[in-house]
Amino acid sequence: MSEAKRIDGKAFAETLRAEIGRKAAALKDAHGLVPGLAAVLVGEDPASQVYVRNKEKQCVEAGMNSVGRRMEVSTTQEELLAVVDALNRDPAVHGILVQLPLPAQIDSRTVIEAIDPGKDVDGFHPVNVGRLSSGEDSLVPCTPQGCMMLLEDTVGDLSGANAVVVGRSNIVGKPMAQLLLAANCTVTVAHSRTRDLPGVCREADILIAAVGRARMIEGGWIKPGATVIDVGINRIDAPERGEGKTRLVGDVDYEAAVEIAGAITPVPGGVGPMTIACLLNNTLIACCRQNGVDVPE
Repeated sequence: MSEAKRIDGKAFAETLRAEIGRKAAALKDAHGLVPGLAAVLVGEDPASQVYVRNKEKQCVEAGMNSVGRRMEVSTTQEELLAVVDALNRDPAVHGILVQLPLPAQIDSRTVIEAIDPGKDVDGFHPVNVGRLSSGEDSLVPCTPQGCMMLLEDTVGDLSGANAVVVGRSNIVGKPMAQLLLAANCTVTVAHSRTRDLPGVCREADILIAAVGRARMIEGGWIKPGATVIDVGINRIDAPERGEGKTRLVGDVDYEAAVEIAGAITPVPGGVGPMTIACLLNNTLIACCRQNGVDVPE
C-alpha cells in the first residue's frame, strides 16, 4: 500500500487567510466596516504570549483591527469582567477572545459566559454551544471548524462515513462530533474509558484524534485507507537533536499511521495553522452579523 497523502494545513490556512483578507477589503469598500478582534491576555504564560502575538499579527495582515489587552497575573475576576464588559459595548470590536488558561483566582466559565455570544469568536459561550448542537447558525470553535475544512477538502462529501472522535473536551471533541453529525456522518465519541478503543478506531473511515496523549493511537488502530485528523500537540524529549532538546508530536504515531491511512495531518503543520485562520473567519462573520450585512462572496 502506498504512503498516505499528507494533508497540508499550513498551505490551506495561508489560502484561507488570503481569502479572508480579500473579503475584509471588500467589506470595507462596500460598507466602511473593518472587523475588529480583541485578545485579552492575563499573566505571562510564554505559550499564551506567543499564541496571542501570532493572532494579532495575522489579524493585521488580513486587514483587520487588532485590539490587545494585557493584564497582570494578579488581576482579579472583577477587573477582568470589567474589561470584557467594555469590549462587549465597543462597536469597533466584533470578536473577543480571552486567552486560556487563566490564573487560579479567576473562574474561566464565568468569564466565558460574560462575553457577548455574538462576539464569542472562540465559540465557547453556552449559547453558541447550544446553537451548534441544535443545528442553528452559531460561531463554531476554531479547531473543529479547521478540521472540518481540511476533511471536506480532502474527502469531499462526508455523508454516510463512519467517524470516530477520540476525545470529549468542550473545546474540540464535543463540537467536532456535532459538526460531523451535521455533515451526515455516523459518529462515535470515544475516550480513555472506551472498551476496546483500538477496535472502535479500526471501524473509522474518519478518525479524529483529540485526546492529548503523545502517539497514543498506534498504526494498528487505523483502518486501511482511513482519513486521520490529528489534533494533538505534545512536546516530547528529542535527545537525537541534542541534550535538553524537544520536538512536537501528535496523538497519533505518525510514522506507523502514514503506512496505513489514506490521508493524514502531520504535527506540526496540520490542524494547528487552521485554528488562527478560523478565528479570523469567525471575526469576519461576527462583524457582518452585528451590522446586518452579508459576508462578501
